[in-house]
Amino acid sequence: MPDRNCVVFVVDDEVVIAQTLAIILNQAGFQASAFDHPEKAIAASVELTPALLISDVMMPGMTGVELAIHFRKTHPECKVLLFSGQAATADLLERARAEGYDFDLLSKPVHPADLLAKLRT
Repeated sequence: MPDRNCVVFVVDDEVVIAQTLAIILNQAGFQASAFDHPEKAIAASVELTPALLISDVMMPGMTGVELAIHFRKTHPECKVLLFSGQAATADLLERARAEGYDFDLLSKPVHPADLLAKLRT
């Protein structure tokens, strides 16, 4: 069972997805917060450092890969898990790898059991 102090930020421009994943994680014992804009997660991280960032890749304004890189730079201890349902994600991940960043990726839609299994490994 996860530590109740394990802070998780869930970021998805689709509010229902972000909130649903946060509810599932909270019920599983995490301290999860949902954000519908990457900038909101960045602002929240000034006061509360997450142990894990879970983010959609394709979002308007800032991609999840850009957000993940930001978190790796500002909070190097923060783990990152990305999810996406779009094929364009591969190009973004390739560019991130070329810059030295490697992120795990789950396919969207994310089944709660798959998400929790991934977090436990």
